[in-house]
Amino acid sequence: MEETQQQSSVAPSLIGCGALEQFLLLAKTARGPAVIELVQQALDAPGVYVFGELLASECVKEMACDEEGAKSARLLELFAYGTYTDYKNNAAILPSLTQTQLMKLKHLTIISLASKCPMIPYSTLLQELDITDLRELEDLIIDAIYAGIIQAKLDQKNSQLQVECFIGRDIKVESIASMVDKLESWCSNCGNVLSAMEEQMQRANQLKVEGNKERDRHDQDVKQLRQSLKMSGGGEGDEDMKEFADHVTSGPRKKGLRGSAGNKIGRK
Repeated sequence: MEETQQQSSVAPSLIGCGALEQFLLLAKTARGPAVIELVQQALDAPGVYVFGELLASECVKEMACDEEGAKSARLLELFAYGTYTDYKNNAAILPSLTQTQLMKLKHLTIISLASKCPMIPYSTLLQELDITDLRELEDLIIDAIYAGIIQAKLDQKNSQLQVECFIGRDIKVESIASMVDKLESWCSNCGNVLSAMEEQMQRANQLKVEGNKERDRHDQDVKQLRQSLKMSGGGEGDEDMKEFADHVTSGPRKKGLRGSAGNKIGRK
């Protein structure tokens, strides 16, 4: 089969919202080594794909002051904002990943790639995820689809992943200004489109009004013509004029005109 499609019944926008809540509650009282364990549990937990709130909690900030805790804090930050390539480049100063964490980070990497371009070549995915086997790559993608974090198609014919939608990742504070600029630009473009549509609607309404006026003028001319014929007395010659008026209003009729001698002359 050249193209495979899988869609999750889970709403992508809701993934991770409730699952993280339990860890945020525990973070209010956790201290010392318990915070490191809490971070590990959050990174391993199924359905947890956003970590910004946990990263901003007081206990994690305090943990980052300790050398061992700082490693866990950096790992948590990487899961919030980074990719698998970032982990490989900094593996020496980060804790080792469990198999579950490894898969989750690769899923998050797919989301980051999809946010830049919805059509992701297999070659890019293989490189970014450090995978050499195509079947392993497709299995990883299918796992992400079933997890509800992306909705996508495996386009095997063109060797690419077509991403239709995906969950949002955490956003760095310094990235907010850029996002605001993009949203304002989008709103401005929407305003321009709406203005153009309103102009077209006004033009269409104007043409409609002009058309109605032209039709009223035509009807009035026909009405006046009929009244003139009626007042003229209705002679034989006038019958031709009456037929002409009928022709104007309803089109030609298959009916003969009377000649001067009263004979009917068939029209061609």
